[in-house]
Amino acid sequence: MTYIVVGVDGGGSKTRVIVADDAGTSLADVSGPGSAVIPGHADASADVITTTVNEALEKAEMMHLMPKVLCVGVAGGGRESERQALWQALASRELAEEVIIHPDYSIALDDAFAEGAGILLVSGTGSACFGRGPSGQTARCGGWGPMCGDEGSGAWIGRRALSVVTASADGREPETALVGAVLTAAQVNEPQELIAWASQATPKVFASLAPIVTSVADAGDLRANALVSLAVEELVLHVRTLARSLFGDERAAIPVAFTGGMLRKGSTLRKRLEQRLRSAVPGAQVHGADVVPARGAVHLALRGLGESIAAN
Repeated sequence: MTYIVVGVDGGGSKTRVIVADDAGTSLADVSGPGSAVIPGHADASADVITTTVNEALEKAEMMHLMPKVLCVGVAGGGRESERQALWQALASRELAEEVIIHPDYSIALDDAFAEGAGILLVSGTGSACFGRGPSGQTARCGGWGPMCGDEGSGAWIGRRALSVVTASADGREPETALVGAVLTAAQVNEPQELIAWASQATPKVFASLAPIVTSVADAGDLRANALVSLAVEELVLHVRTLARSLFGDERAAIPVAFTGGMLRKGSTLRKRLEQRLRSAVPGAQVHGADVVPARGAVHLALRGLGESIAAN
C-alpha cells in the first residue's frame, strides 16, 4: 500500500508544502502566503496551511488519499503555547491521520544535518542561529526579533542603511551613494520623507533595502561596504557563540550550513561570511548544498510514519 506524507515550512513571508510518497519521492511542491504563528492567531496560520496543503494534494492528484503524517515546521513554533494551538487547529481540520508540529529551525536542521551535529545560520528578513552538538545537545542564539535583535538580517541592514542616509543628509557622515539608492528604492524624493515611509514599513519592507546596500557596496561605496562588513561580523558572532557552547572550541571540526534569502549562494553577504569564518571559526566546514526546510519536514514526517507503522 502506498502512503503519502506532507512536509510544511511555514515562514513569515511564504509557506512551502511538499507532498511525498513513503519512499520520500516528491509528488508536488507548492508555495503559498506566510503562515508564521502569531499569539492568539493560530487559526489564521492553520487556514493558510490548509489551503496550501490542499493545493499541493490537488497538484499531486492525491485528493482522494489522506496523508498518513503532516509535519509542519513553523516560525513562532518555538513557543509551546503557540505550537499546541496550531496543532489543535490543524488536527480539527483533518488534513492527515497524524499532525506533528516543530519550530521552523528543527526542520531546517534536519535537512542540513539529518540527525547529526552542526550549526545552521539563518539570515533572511530576520536572523538566528541553531545548532546540535556531538552529544545531541541543541542550542540557539539570536532570533530575538526585529525590535530586539535579528542582527545581520535583511531588515537589520535596511534599518541601519536608513540611519546612514539620514546621518549623511545631516552632514554627520560623509556623502554616500546609499542616499540616492535608498531614496529611489523607497520612492521618495527627500531624506525627510523617509520618516513617514519608515513609520509604516514592516520588517519585510526594511529587508527590501538590503539588496540595495549590497549592490552599492559591490560598486565600491565605502559606507555601504562598512555596513555589509558589520553585518558579517554580527553573523560570525552567532556561529562562534554556538561553536564554543556546543563543540567546545571554534577550532573543532564543525559542520556549518546557511539558509535564508540573504545567504543565497553567490550573494555578497554569503561570500564575505564564508571568507571571514575561515579566520573567526577555523573549524567551520561549510556545506555547499541548499537547505530546504520543507524537505526536512518530509524527512521528519517519514520518521513519524515509520514509528506509526512499527507501533501497529
